[in-house]
Amino acid sequence: MHSSVLSSILTTAALTYAQSDIPLSHPLQSILKNAQSGPLYTYPTDLTQGIIPKPIHSHNDYWRPIPFYSALSIGAISVEADVWLYNDTLYIGHEISALKKERTFDSLYIEPILSVLKAQNPNSSFVGRTKTKNGVYDASSGQTLYLFVDVKTNGTEAWPYVVKALEPLREAGYLTTYNGTGVTSGPVTVIGTGNTPLNQVQGVSPRDYFYDAPLALLNSTFSNITADVSPIASTAFSVQLGAVRNGTLNSTQEATLRSQIQTAKEKGIGARYWDHPNWPVHDRNAVYQILYAAGVALLNVDDLEGIADL
Repeated sequence: MHSSVLSSILTTAALTYAQSDIPLSHPLQSILKNAQSGPLYTYPTDLTQGIIPKPIHSHNDYWRPIPFYSALSIGAISVEADVWLYNDTLYIGHEISALKKERTFDSLYIEPILSVLKAQNPNSSFVGRTKTKNGVYDASSGQTLYLFVDVKTNGTEAWPYVVKALEPLREAGYLTTYNGTGVTSGPVTVIGTGNTPLNQVQGVSPRDYFYDAPLALLNSTFSNITADVSPIASTAFSVQLGAVRNGTLNSTQEATLRSQIQTAKEKGIGARYWDHPNWPVHDRNAVYQILYAAGVALLNVDDLEGIADL
């Protein structure tokens, strides 16, 4: 994969120069075209070379042409997987009719994420015995990848299977952990949402998974939630803020937005809004800009290509 990506880039560069008005010697053209065949112009962690991480949450990520990898290609730091427990297996899909035996939590997320992290954490004499683990992005190796696991079936029954499914990432030391007194950030931060039971997260120690708290209730029903339990809290934009017209919020909407984000920030918790306008595109993009300026931790995105161009 490394060589094919670099080959494509270098070949394109060579053809571009060759077809331009800039004189380029034949020997130099040959170097550009053949550089990828040797080890000099590649390096072990170049899989995500040049990709800049962005505060993007790939909503319903399993709908992408290639789940996880599509989000990775544009720099999203968060992905979401809907899981359904049937016959002791976690399947991926938006609804029951979309499930198929090949599309599992393991095949679409655990194994691909593990594969990328292995590429970003090569064994070599240069690495030595360092305990630091690189994340999925070469340009920002300390950036964690948020993996939201949206439990669709009974949470009490399904969550233990999610915890078990994380074992390959756990064994490799790639998960963000909580030891009862503090959080140690890792390449992957798992956050349970949907039907994830709070009582199987809060109060559990040690653990390597967290909870997606309701953002709008952090100052009331869920006021005891801390960042050790919920690094990110979420709520529905449509419910909390309502409709958007002409790409602007009214004063009441702005006050609600600021208040909810500030409440979360005081707890060290990041904010995420889902179910905001996706059409008209002008309103959608305006909402992205408003949320980003307001300080949300993650922008909830369905159109990855559209957000990448903002």
